[in-house]
Amino acid sequence: MSLATLESARKSAEWRFLGVLPRSSAGLATAWWSLVAVRGALPALFTLAMGALVGAVQGGGALGAPLAAVGVVFVAINALGPVHESVSTILGNRAGSWLLDRLMRACLDPPGLAHLERPDLAEELSRARDFDAGINAPPLAVAMREIGNGFTEIASGLAQAMLLAAYRWWAPLLVGGAWLSTHVLLRESALWKIWHAAGVVEQQREVDYNYR
Repeated sequence: MSLATLESARKSAEWRFLGVLPRSSAGLATAWWSLVAVRGALPALFTLAMGALVGAVQGGGALGAPLAAVGVVFVAINALGPVHESVSTILGNRAGSWLLDRLMRACLDPPGLAHLERPDLAEELSRARDFDAGINAPPLAVAMREIGNGFTEIASGLAQAMLLAAYRWWAPLLVGGAWLSTHVLLRESALWKIWHAAGVVEQQREVDYNYR
């Protein structure tokens, strides 16, 4: 990866948003990312545990250890999901409050009101207010759950691709290529791109004007 690509990634909105999480709560952000990694590895571990259990049944070996491993991984898969969602909700609330504090200081620190009357800044402030109120998008407390589940699916895909590579080198390329192709083919229909399309922005302004 070139320095220009890395610098562009660091300036992206996604990178800056993820950088907000540890600044709002370092402990919760660490727990959130740890749960993403653990939940992402569990499907691959469940596959290995089931393989060991099937092998023990076919070979007539002891079933205690493989059966216990399957049970532990199965319980963890089902139990860590609600835990991760709770951590995501709390972290979303913390990050939302931290961002609101920054927004308030940005509005109140400069002297006078001239900066608040700028058309471009007024539009950004209106968008931030509507976002926090949940008018045009779910608030962070809700969105963080979906973001966490999305990162978990990516981690799970990577873990299972590594597991496939241990058996056939070409298997993760085939399965991973098919999985990534859906993201490439459907990238134009992504919600965040459609929401900021010129036609959608114009219609949203008209609806907001009529509402007010």
